[in-house]
Amino acid sequence: MKGLIGRKLGMTQIFNEKGVMIPVTVLEVGPCFVTQIKTPVNEGYAAIQLGFETVRERRLTRGERGHLDKTHTSPLRILREFRIDEAEVSDYRPGQKLLADLFSEGDLVDVVGISKGKGFQGGVKRHGFNRQPKTHGASDRTRAPGSAGAGSTPGRVYKGKRGPGHMGHERVTVQNLRVALVDPTRNLLAVRGAVPGPKNGLITVAAARKKAR
Repeated sequence: MKGLIGRKLGMTQIFNEKGVMIPVTVLEVGPCFVTQIKTPVNEGYAAIQLGFETVRERRLTRGERGHLDKTHTSPLRILREFRIDEAEVSDYRPGQKLLADLFSEGDLVDVVGISKGKGFQGGVKRHGFNRQPKTHGASDRTRAPGSAGAGSTPGRVYKGKRGPGHMGHERVTVQNLRVALVDPTRNLLAVRGAVPGPKNGLITVAAARKKAR
């Protein structure tokens, strides 16, 4: 399975050959470097570890520097792992450089990112609860969650009960986004649709795991 690490740059629109407007999210992916190759013989499964974003060497711990020195790669800030098939292990080598041309226009990809944090929110915004009536003296209870459980039986609130709390800032995967544009000279991908996270948020792009209908 091919994949890359990158950052979300923002949304824009492009036009196809028929003049139809397509909303896209622009991603800066790569250059990424293969920092480790895992095999079923050594680790029990097949995967590659990629590094992204060069950084000053003093920003890394000695353990991180020693790990990267094995592949003779420059100091890298971010490391992520991508599972691959056992037959694909021979396609990669330590220190190999991967660019945006790993993908082609029309490919389906899954994009993983950290969603925007919303802080502490009520049940209406967080879960889409209905509001309570505004009449009959309930002027200050319209957005309150209401009763959370019965009194004597069960005498407690069930675990997992939805209610107010921290919203956002969690790992989100958007599946089967179609690649609309590839710019290998600037390491840019444009995928059709929205991608989780803020501008400059860290994302990973990988070939789609599920077949779109």
